[in-house]
Amino acid sequence: MTAESAPATTTAPDRPVPLLVGAGITALEGAAMAGWGIYDLISGFLGSEAAFGRAEMGGAVLVLMGLLPLLAGRALLRGQKWGRSPAVLTNSICLPVAYYMWQSGGGMVAVGAAVAVIGLAGIVALLNPRVTAVLYGEQ
Repeated sequence: MTAESAPATTTAPDRPVPLLVGAGITALEGAAMAGWGIYDLISGFLGSEAAFGRAEMGGAVLVLMGLLPLLAGRALLRGQKWGRSPAVLTNSICLPVAYYMWQSGGGMVAVGAAVAVIGLAGIVALLNPRVTAVLYGEQ
């Protein structure tokens, strides 16, 4: 096959690195939340009967809450601007979670610091001017 007869390939829209980082962090947070929900659902079936209802309801809520960041990350990768608001919200929620993890002391200090860094990195990436230009056009 020669270069002249090769089919033309279409390239994906130009996505800046901050958009990829922000979408990836948001999808990771959604997957973690949904994964914790699935863990709660499974542990509810394997645990005591007294905690069954709480575990199942909490697990179902976490799975549903994890779907929004997953869908937002997917939307950002597709260049859909609606995904930025739930993605920024999800990353913003990481900050108070990190604060309370930090306050509990012990090994949770390091985990809280990591959650804070991830949340801040997601916010900074998603509010980058290049991301705004890609999602909303030059303004």
